Amino acid sequence: MIPSSPAIEVCGLTKRIRKTTVLEPVNLVVPRGAVLALVGHNGAGKTTLIKLLLNILQPTAGEATVLGLATAGLRGEAFTQIGYVSENQEMPEWMTVQQLMRHLSSLYPRWKDAELLEDLQLPPERQIKYLSRGMRMKVALASVLAFEPELVMMDEPFSGLDTAVRSEIIQTLLDRVHDNRMTVLISSHDLEEIETFATHIAFLRGGRLLFSEPIEVLLERCREVTVTFETEIADRELRKLAAGCVAAEAQGAMLRFVDIRANVNDHEGAIRELMPEAVQVQSESMNLKGIFLALNKGVRS
Repeated sequence: MIPSSPAIEVCGLTKRIRKTTVLEPVNLVVPRGAVLALVGHNGAGKTTLIKLLLNILQPTAGEATVLGLATAGLRGEAFTQIGYVSENQEMPEWMTVQQLMRHLSSLYPRWKDAELLEDLQLPPERQIKYLSRGMRMKVALASVLAFEPELVMMDEPFSGLDTAVRSEIIQTLLDRVHDNRMTVLISSHDLEEIETFATHIAFLRGGRLLFSEPIEVLLERCREVTVTFETEIADRELRKLAAGCVAAEAQGAMLRFVDIRANVNDHEGAIRELMPEAVQVQSESMNLKGIFLALNKGVRS
């Protein structure tokens, strides 16, 4: 039976280092069985948030629970249910892959690595120091999935990996998510890859969480709009753009912008009501990368 409590629940979690606010108050709920993509540029606060959730860092304010446990009390036995994989994972390089698996197996009540090593095409007898970057990341993932955790947190696991290795890692991960109802929080810059498998998305910018929601909701409410007029666009048309319209660009008789609150059935009709002098209105769906780039240009106030 799947527990009713969220896998992760965050309330006002904040991190300041001296006078610098690294992470502004974050409120976030991740349901069980979700694959949450945590996106944002370098320095946005993604790694800080993950380390706060793992009790590696202590918050300045706020609180959080992971699998129903307060993060401040996470230690020992709790980590038999929580896995962590990072792009700079440290491993004993003198060990072979199989030696590492045997060593770790004694630390967990459950351990299944044979199928994982086969799925990830890992050579059991090869020393870790002779493995490629992609192979090392697959070993790191195997060392976590083998103990069948309820929650896995991954910090930039795809950095520097080729397409084939990324696909292999994602498929192995998703197989376990579906079989074990595992929850995954994954930070990544690879938005095109993320869009193919994430169920939820959270966007951090400058230490502030802009939104967190199911990915299909985000893709539905964000629309790229092109409005054409008979004559060159006047300033009054630009002033009609409401809060929630971003990346506005005017060129001659054409106006382009992204509406991140397009929650009406007839979006083109709504734009025509707002701009009755328009000759043509096009409202098109967007992919995750397009939304991310538009949001980084800043919301029109």
